[in-house]
Amino acid sequence: MRCVAAALLVSLAACSRPRAGGTAVAEAIRPLGAAGQPASAFPAPSRPVADIVTDTWSSEDTRDRAGEADTVMKLLGVRPGMHVADVGAGSGYYTVRLSPRVGAEGRVIAQDIMPEYLEKLRERVRAARLPNVAIALGEPHDPRLPAESADLVMLVHMYHEVEQPYAFLHNLRPALRPGGRVAVVDLDRATNRHGTPPALLRCEMEAAGYRQAAFHPLPEGSGYLAVFAAAPGPAPRPGEIRACPAQAAAPR
Repeated sequence: MRCVAAALLVSLAACSRPRAGGTAVAEAIRPLGAAGQPASAFPAPSRPVADIVTDTWSSEDTRDRAGEADTVMKLLGVRPGMHVADVGAGSGYYTVRLSPRVGAEGRVIAQDIMPEYLEKLRERVRAARLPNVAIALGEPHDPRLPAESADLVMLVHMYHEVEQPYAFLHNLRPALRPGGRVAVVDLDRATNRHGTPPALLRCEMEAAGYRQAAFHPLPEGSGYLAVFAAAPGPAPRPGEIRACPAQAAAPR
């Protein structure tokens, strides 16, 4: 279902419940892909979930001084022509830096579940004249990306806010193109402290049918980059997934 080209003129950013007063925006900014499995079909995680408190993890100047985005994109081999989904894009820190990297032949889908974040991001993309960026609305348990729409999916400082990780990861997998990867940037600390211990991340990803392909410490204060690919064979069915034990959630 390679319908991305037609849908890429629509507009997407982070992980939480839509807030009151966002109805008009939600009607204007829509999901790009069909709905996946419901959250109720999956086991509940045995770890706390962080609240969404802002669309910006840290100031962009601070992150640039640490070389975060440049380091992450180099490690991931982001290059012209790639299709990248920035899931939980928030204010668009990565979106606006990915756009020139993938170039005119590439595409960036900036996705979030917060309509007000997406509206601000859409204005930022328009002001910056980034025609290869699409803005799209997702759901807390379902990114709602089109099938085979991404060579790379980026989850930056947002995984700890995902309320139903097993549903989220299951519904994300069809968006990957052959050889596609999922890149997670987060801090090594408890999820209720706005981080994800690497062992917990690996456990939840493996439970949902992924395998870890790489792990990189990032510049001081930026956390880590963990890269995953779909494991061989079909994805586990919702009823086959088992929640990771609580001890996996303990940071090192």
